[in-house]
Amino acid sequence: MAGKQLPCTPALLHPESVLNNPLPIVDGVGPSSHRLPVGEWRAVLDFLVDHFPAIDASIWERRMARGEVVDELGLGITPTTPYRAGACIFYYRELESETPIPFTEQILFQDEHILVVDKPHFLPVAPTGKYLQETLLVRLRKRGLPDSLVPIHRLDRETAGVILFSVNPETRGEYAAMFQKRRLEKVYEALALDAHKSVFPIVRRSRIITGEPFFRMKEVDGEANTETRIERLEAVSGEVALYRLTPLTGKKHQLRIHLSELGMPIVNDRLYPVLLDDEDDFSRPLKLLARSISFQDPITGEQRRFQSKREL
Repeated sequence: MAGKQLPCTPALLHPESVLNNPLPIVDGVGPSSHRLPVGEWRAVLDFLVDHFPAIDASIWERRMARGEVVDELGLGITPTTPYRAGACIFYYRELESETPIPFTEQILFQDEHILVVDKPHFLPVAPTGKYLQETLLVRLRKRGLPDSLVPIHRLDRETAGVILFSVNPETRGEYAAMFQKRRLEKVYEALALDAHKSVFPIVRRSRIITGEPFFRMKEVDGEANTETRIERLEAVSGEVALYRLTPLTGKKHQLRIHLSELGMPIVNDRLYPVLLDDEDDFSRPLKLLARSISFQDPITGEQRRFQSKREL
């Protein structure tokens, strides 16, 4: 079987962000890519069949015949193309069916450099796994936004709220640097179990690593790599309170884990503290919202603040 894949694109951005994709964007969807690892496969087709066991060789052969599998130079891959470790291959993903996400995104701001969007719950930011057309990036492109559009940072599928996209590849790095160097403030809100007897604000620092299964994270002993400031705003109903969360770091599922480990899990969280079934229940969204993002614009020098219009 194939080993761990190395991306053909910068790690910060989604694979579609590669600037010189040898395949065009079609119906809002750009090509996926793989850098071929060291291995004993004789042909690229052998690797693809091994790495994607759910896709029959005949399907790959038909894609190749249509010119939809190419290398980094745009040269077509055929069933007999020799395997070359380190090469990049590009291809289009296909899904037999996709569940429609019955919620709509809202554009908050757009200029020649960035696009700011208010994302709904359940909608993935970019194509991944079983999501392709029903993703924020593809929806925006199909609305007429440029193919150069890519997300600058991440926002979980289950989380709603403010997310920034880069429109202009020439200034993309300057906006991405804000997140890398933490030259901005992100504020979230959450409905979670009311810990009214605790003393707020609470600053939670811990070490978070990948857990089991792979899509869950976990806290472990060791030097902290995450930090969140937690403020209790008000009681909402019964045993639930509204919290303001200000993360100083951006680890995956950081806010969900910090609240869960403090004994106040977020309402409708299907991952923490207990892993529940993975079927979406659109009537029970995760009560976590990326409320606002603030920063000094690296191009114009303006002080920016964008706020979600959604309510938990």
